Amino acid sequence: MTEPPRDPKDRSADAKMQMITPLLLPGMDKGALIRAKKEIVDREGISYRTVGRYLAAWETSGYEGLKPKPPWNKGKTDIVANMDAVVTEAIVLRTECPERSVRDIIRIMEMEGKIPTGSIRRTTLQDHLFRAGYSAKQVRRVKESGEASRRFQKAHRCEMWQSDIKYGPYLPIGENGKMEQVFLCVFLDDCTRFIVSAAFYEKQDAAMVEDCFRQAVMRYGKPDALYVDNGKQYGKWLSGACKKLGTVLLHTQPYDPEAKGKVEAFNHRINAFLSEIALERPKTLEALNQHLESWINEYYHKNEHRALGGISPKTAFAMDQRPLSFPDIQVVREAFLHKVERVADKTGCVSFNGKLFEAGMQFAGRKVEVVYDPCCKDEIEVRRLGCAPVTARTVAIGPYCGKAHKQDVGADRCATFPKGSRMLTALNKANITHRTHSGIATSFRIARTPEDKNHV
Repeated sequence: MTEPPRDPKDRSADAKMQMITPLLLPGMDKGALIRAKKEIVDREGISYRTVGRYLAAWETSGYEGLKPKPPWNKGKTDIVANMDAVVTEAIVLRTECPERSVRDIIRIMEMEGKIPTGSIRRTTLQDHLFRAGYSAKQVRRVKESGEASRRFQKAHRCEMWQSDIKYGPYLPIGENGKMEQVFLCVFLDDCTRFIVSAAFYEKQDAAMVEDCFRQAVMRYGKPDALYVDNGKQYGKWLSGACKKLGTVLLHTQPYDPEAKGKVEAFNHRINAFLSEIALERPKTLEALNQHLESWINEYYHKNEHRALGGISPKTAFAMDQRPLSFPDIQVVREAFLHKVERVADKTGCVSFNGKLFEAGMQFAGRKVEVVYDPCCKDEIEVRRLGCAPVTARTVAIGPYCGKAHKQDVGADRCATFPKGSRMLTALNKANITHRTHSGIATSFRIARTPEDKNHV
């Protein structure tokens, strides 16, 4: 039976010296030093920080710096009389507010008179809380519902995909060769840990998620469900696309990275790739993605995975009998289209993305819906209720105005030129209908005298 690793505090100076001896080789560069430290961490079961502390102690004080320090209260009686009650009270304070630090917990108990001032050190109480299962990290894993995150795994491929975004390296792709950071977007199959799509992008926005998701759907069909966090990159557009594809979009609880444990584990594995890329130093985003594709296909997909029973993700994905579900190409096209509203001008042209597109006179002066593919913004589709969709292209402005376009007569416009004023016709008709036939109050014929008749 393998002996469990000893507490780092109980290690002798000789044991520490033997541990850090591989780190003292002359001429060791930074990369080799980091790899040697990680090997010690895996072999000895201690933290990376502890190895660094041993090395710093040797460089500062030599062998004397590696000797164990005596307890801070050696030779003194127990300062805290009832440590169990103090720990119980500290657990209550930590449970009330998980973000509360150990220093603040000690300060509260001192102000409330539960313990004398300066009677307990932060590290002492922190060790007690860790043994009781109430360290800051342990408490953060428990959600407000009181339930901890539990492992799950789908039975078949493409039942669920997980997605995440990770910060990548810096490349000289900025203006005048300025170093700019790139970002990795990845989609991983929950059942087989197979990477259905992954790539680095210049900007951390919704466009990177859209492009990466599109590549995954075109290669392996649509998943039954998609599991993502609450980042703005996984926003309104992705919800609409999933509805059109028939995919259920699921979001994790806020500040809960453990819920997407499989893709988070892949993000840790990708650190090995980033270490190799730091030596390769690619100059372009295309070269970086080419190296990533090779690393995933020839290294990650072919390596045995403990959670898969010792087989590789590529083998697990290929062995699954569940057929892939490829949606109709028109459904995929519609799912990845974007829509915005515009108003066509009097010539039937629409302004979009800083360019002018000619749609047709049937849209002149009307509010229309512009449908476009983010990958190809030089061609758009203009839609309006009651009109057939029109594919519009950019207007080519030449040296002459050319022939003017006549406005098409729509169903809601006049079919013939009016023969007269319908308003005046209606008014005349109403006037005749309401005209009075009563006698005239004054008649000039009656008012004339007999003498006037002789002058007629």
